[in-house]
Formats: sequence, structure tokens, C-alpha cells
Amino acid sequence: MAENVEDLTVNYEEDGEIKVQELDKEILSKGAWTTILFRYQQMDNKTGDFGPEKYMIRRYKKISGQYRPQSKFNISSKKQARHIIDTLSRWMEESESEEG
Repeated sequence: MAENVEDLTVNYEEDGEIKVQELDKEILSKGAWTTILFRYQQMDNKTGDFGPEKYMIRRYKKISGQYRPQSKFNISSKKQARHIIDTLSRWMEESESEEG
């Protein structure tokens, strides 16, 4: 477990071989509860190659000075990611037009 938010990662190694490779991350919120959006690739055990980009949102809670995973949501495809983006954008536009 990590003590600092910046050290949290989805990188995963097994028997000296990288199985999950983090490509990027965006810290969405910091504090006792932290939320991070990760961009990563997973090794295909059959081919030995990394598959397509994937995305994951993880929530961590700081307990006794260590960040511990509490929940995660895997975005299953670029299509689903685009749908989430489009929906949130539409909702935000609707909300802003109601306010103005």
C-alpha cells in the first residue's frame, strides 16, 4: 500500500513479468477518500502482447497512514468511455443552461 496519493498505481507484475501497465492517471480528488482515473493496458497471456487501452476509476481510503482500495469501476471499452463522456457533457450543459 502507498502512503502518498501520487504513488498509487495499477501496475502489476507477476513472476518478474509486467501483466498490467499503467499508461497515465488523473487524480480526481485527494484526501481521506481519494479517487483516481487510470489509463492502462493488460497483457494478453496467449500472445504476450499488451491489449487495447482500458480505463478504470478507483477509490481509496486512507487508513492508518496507508491508502487502501475500497472500490473500482472498469470502463470496458472506448465505446463505453465515449458514452460516459457524452452523457456527462450533456448533463453538465443541461444543468448550466438551467442555472443561467
